[in-house]
Amino acid sequence: MTITTLGLPRVPRRLVGRAAQPPSTGTLVDSYGRHATDLRVSLTDRCNLRCTYCMPADGLPWSTAAQLLQPDEIIRLVRIAVARLGITKVRFTGGEPLLAKHLDDIIAATAALRPRPELALTTNGVLLAERAEALARAGLDRVNVSLDSVDQRHFAAITRRDRLAGLAAAHAAGLQPVKVNAVLDPVTGLEDAVSLVRFCLGHDYQLRIIEQMPLDAGHQWRREATVTADRVLAQLPRHSFTLEPDRAPRGSATAESWRITDPATGRTGKVGIIASVSQPFCSTCNRVRLTADGQLRSCLFANEETDLRGLLRSGADDTAIEAACRIAMWGKPAGHGINDPNFVQPARPMSAIGG
Repeated sequence: MTITTLGLPRVPRRLVGRAAQPPSTGTLVDSYGRHATDLRVSLTDRCNLRCTYCMPADGLPWSTAAQLLQPDEIIRLVRIAVARLGITKVRFTGGEPLLAKHLDDIIAATAALRPRPELALTTNGVLLAERAEALARAGLDRVNVSLDSVDQRHFAAITRRDRLAGLAAAHAAGLQPVKVNAVLDPVTGLEDAVSLVRFCLGHDYQLRIIEQMPLDAGHQWRREATVTADRVLAQLPRHSFTLEPDRAPRGSATAESWRITDPATGRTGKVGIIASVSQPFCSTCNRVRLTADGQLRSCLFANEETDLRGLLRSGADDTAIEAACRIAMWGKPAGHGINDPNFVQPARPMSAIGG
């Protein structure tokens, strides 16, 4: 097993004051007692949008085919995670996962695992209309579609592209609830939040508003420009929406959920606020990430990765891969550290990590 820090091999640090080794059986647990049951699997670092908060207008150097995990390698790692490590939910991400050629086959193979995990997909929706029914047949349970604005001019300014999201097709194919992920723009975000709420209430979608995080390729993120959860929650009542906290326990969910009503139309629904920056929820995190090039990351903001691709291609058996995953998760930090004075943004942008 190799653990890397910003690409440089290093010896894993000893966990002071805690057991140095993780349990060899049971669910995937870290040294703070958090159990990882949600695996995010990135299938590609490529994307067909160029969102300002993620990558430059002319894109990034993409991974080569040889660098990416092959479908059989992905399926094997997911099988180990489900059968040996207690993973109960698998979410496929990117880049844009609909650009992955073998997506349907990977979903079908994952759906055939026992115990069967819940299967979700995060997509920008550009190709979803033509793929939704096939994905549902393959075994996909639901989708999250990234949509930062329903204003065409605002959307084009954010993504540097024009596009048509396949939200209606996903809903019709039974991939429900359809969730809409919105990262609000510093300039137009509060205006966009209002129109996004009305749009989602009108179409039976669940909106999730996400604070912009320091995961851009250019490292241009500025805290003071972030549209925070408090600003959103103050904005919506100004437009006559009524908000009530959702009484259901939040558990390890990333979003704080609110019941929302539009008195003008009588429509009600839920809106989730993911306040990763202003109100971190690291203490209940249950997620672990596999990058498209086979690196295991215990935290979205980690500067350390464990090279599972190297293990796979050197002939390691399932037991050795399982042990590497357990060690990687055992070293998970207490929190992402965004609000620490010495915070260092990950070298990889979001497109290379996977959501």
